[in-house]
Order: sequence, then C-alpha cells, then structure tokens
Amino acid sequence: QVHLVESGGGLVQAGGSLRLSCIVSGGSFRPHAMGWYRQAPGERRELVAAITSIGITNYGDSVKGRFTISRDNAENTVYLQMNSPKPEDTAVYFCTADPSLVAVKRGTSEYWGQGTQVTVAS
Repeated sequence: QVHLVESGGGLVQAGGSLRLSCIVSGGSFRPHAMGWYRQAPGERRELVAAITSIGITNYGDSVKGRFTISRDNAENTVYLQMNSPKPEDTAVYFCTADPSLVAVKRGTSEYWGQGTQVTVAS
C-alpha cells in the first residue's frame, strides 16, 4: 500500500524560509509526477507546484519566483522550498503523486498525503 508522508510544516516569519518534504513509501511505486497543493480555510485546494521524474516543473502563479519544487528519485521524495513566504501562503500543504502529470496538475491524483500545516506570521 502506498503512503505519502509530509514533514517540515510549522510557523515561519514572513520573508523567512521553510522546506517541506514528502516521502512516498510502500511497494515499488515510483511516481512519474509528484506535486504540492495547499488549502486555506474556506478556500479551494490549489496547485502549488508539480514535478516529473525528469525534472519538468510547473508552478502556481502565486508562488512563482518564491517557491521551488525538487525531488530525489532515488529516495522517492519530493521537496518544496518556500522562500520569502507571505501570510497569504498560510494553508495546509498536501503532497500528491500519480503516474500522470495531467492528473497531478488537475488535482485528480491517485495518492495524497494527510497534509502539513504552514503558518506564516506577519
């Protein structure tokens, strides 16, 4: 059974930095596409960033130039480096994985983590 476990969330000051990690475990699943979504209270879940196994990336408009997604295929882990976060980045961040990049970008991935809270203080 495939599990995605996020870590690294917490409280960060605006303008600081934070790195989220997500490891995929269980079986021999090596997802082609991985990504991060976030959901703030009362808001829809939105794509933060996605990455393929060969390093092709996509970013949500609100985080371009500030956040960087990367992955370690050998460790089956995806990271989200959050630089210069803003209070509006406060949300629960979810890791996701799927064989299809289209599914990750659409939010219809097969596998999701439980989420990690990120709070950005002003």
